[in-house]
Amino acid sequence: MNDWKFAQKSQNEELAQLHTFSFKKCHGVGNTEFLITVREFAAPPPGQHFRFFAQADKQVNQKVAPFLPSGWGNSVLEALNGCTRMIREFPCEEEAPCPDSAPSGVVGGVAGA
Repeated sequence: MNDWKFAQKSQNEELAQLHTFSFKKCHGVGNTEFLITVREFAAPPPGQHFRFFAQADKQVNQKVAPFLPSGWGNSVLEALNGCTRMIREFPCEEEAPCPDSAPSGVVGGVAGA
């Protein structure tokens, strides 16, 4: 039993427990790491039917119509799946070079360090 939910007195308080995940999207020229936070609400927020909401920390689709990937669901898995599916489907322009693709003699982005 999750007794933390009893700390909420009103549904408008939107008390939630946070679950944090990392997700890496690899590209041909690099990769991007996303931090995804899933909120487990004590009760669904007003106007919603689901208790779990996932949202990434970085936007995707930056060149066309940028947005933050997100997902709702009846479980952590369902909400997380919705969010990761959006990350996979849309391009991400914030690419960092892959560690194994740095030219030799370059450490941490600085030559000769």
